[in-house]
Amino acid sequence: MSVIYLLISISILIAIGFFIAFITAVKTGQYDDDYTPSVRMLFDDELLKSTKKENRVENNEEKELDI
Repeated sequence: MSVIYLLISISILIAIGFFIAFITAVKTGQYDDDYTPSVRMLFDDELLKSTKKENRVENNEEKELDI
């Protein structure tokens, strides 16, 4: 029975260690996305074109419904 208490306490210590490592990594900016903002400007035109196409399609559908 004492082995179970030992294993539970060791697993809790390991879990706390991983949690502290995760918090430290988040605070130091390890998970910040540095790549996407620099590439986003390359795809802005495609996003604008696709929204214009969607607006045209919606307008055409509304006109067809009015007829």
